[in-house]
Amino acid sequence: MRDETGFTLLPGRLSPDDQARLVADIMQAAREAPFHVQATPGGKPMSVETTGLGPLSWVSDRLGYRYEPRHPLTGQPWPPMPPLLQALWADLVDPVVPADAGLVNLYRPGARMGLHRDEDEADFAFPVLSISLGDTALFRIGGLTRKGPTRSLRLASGDVCLLAGQSRLAYHGVDRIIPGSSRLVPGGGRINITLRRAAPPPALAAPVPSR
Repeated sequence: MRDETGFTLLPGRLSPDDQARLVADIMQAAREAPFHVQATPGGKPMSVETTGLGPLSWVSDRLGYRYEPRHPLTGQPWPPMPPLLQALWADLVDPVVPADAGLVNLYRPGARMGLHRDEDEADFAFPVLSISLGDTALFRIGGLTRKGPTRSLRLASGDVCLLAGQSRLAYHGVDRIIPGSSRLVPGGGRINITLRRAAPPPALAAPVPSR
């Protein structure tokens, strides 16, 4: 389902086996790059726990919002992005320019995400690809202004959505999750993975001069 703004929802895009494999990959990565609570630049702690995958991941603290190549607590590089995620990006977004940032948010019961938009990336031509695992989320999406009209929909485990076109800079958030709607995530809750192209795409190779 793709609407007039470019927002695309692919219900059940990931099979149950793929979902289970991704959760296992993430939990394994979290041993190296632990989930942690980030804070807004104003010092307010977020209700989700966060980690990252790939060359970069999004971080937030008193210095602001940005992408960093290392975990803010361990100082170590983020774990590599699982092949399944790389393949999903290549299939749905771009087979040539890879995603270089995988932000992983863990929603335990009571966690939410206020309306925001993803605008810390270098090139908005690349969509944000979002993957839902575990408990169903009540997702809200609006337009290009925070106070504009919004609509809500449910994102279940295995659903994938793309924020592209006009929706690439749409305000969106998660009102709440429905605890117990899935048993996929150890300890309960929801995992959301968002794949992005954070850095500028690599320059095209210069053409070889003809002789």
